[in-house]
Amino acid sequence: MVLEACVETLEEALKARELGAHRIELCSRLDLDGLTPSEELISQVCAALAIPVMVMIRPRAGDFVYTGEEIEGMLRDIDKVKTMGASGIVFGVLTPEKRVAVTLCRRLAERAFPLPVTFHKAIDVLEDPAEGVRELLECGGITRILTSGGRPTAREGAAKIREMMEAAAGRITILVAGKVTCYNVLEIRDLTGAHEFHGRRIVGDLTSLAAGCR
Repeated sequence: MVLEACVETLEEALKARELGAHRIELCSRLDLDGLTPSEELISQVCAALAIPVMVMIRPRAGDFVYTGEEIEGMLRDIDKVKTMGASGIVFGVLTPEKRVAVTLCRRLAERAFPLPVTFHKAIDVLEDPAEGVRELLECGGITRILTSGGRPTAREGAAKIREMMEAAAGRITILVAGKVTCYNVLEIRDLTGAHEFHGRRIVGDLTSLAAGCR
C-alpha cells in the first residue's frame, strides 16, 4: 500500500516523511485546492527528501480550462521543475464541455517526460470519471489518476473508483483521495480495491506537534 501525503510547506513534507509517507505531492495554496509551488519551496523539499516528490502544476484557482497563454506557462513551469529534482508532475486540463483535453494533456505529458505524470482531481468534474480514464489512456504518458470517484469522499465514490480501475486495465494507477486518512485508509482500501492513497492526513496531522496515528 502506497501513501502519498499532500503538503504545502517544507515542515509538513519532513513530518510526512517521518510519519511514514511513501511519496509527497507538493502544492501551494491548498485552501484553493492546490496551485504551483514556488521554485524556492520545490528546491528545498526535493533537496531534503529522499522519497519521491510530485509537484503540482496549476497556475490558478477555479476551473481547469486554460488559455493558450496559461498552457505555455504550465509548459515553462514543467521545464523548471524537471531541473529541480522533482520525481513527477501533477496536472489536469479539461475542455469547456468538461471532457479531458486530450491534445493539451498529451502536450503537457510529453513535456514532462521522462517524469511520471498524475492527472489530478479535475477528473472528478467530469460527468463520468470512468470515461475520463478511457480518454486519458489516449493521452499517453499518464501514470496515475487522482480521484474520489466523482464524489466528495472516497467512501461515497468507491463503486465509481472500482469502475475507473477496471477502465484503466492496469495501464494507469488509480490514486484514491477524498477524505482518506490514516484512520480510514484500510477501510477505503477494502471498499475500492486500490493500492495507492492520497490525503492531507494520510499519515497523520501534519500541522500539529502531535504524533501521527500510524
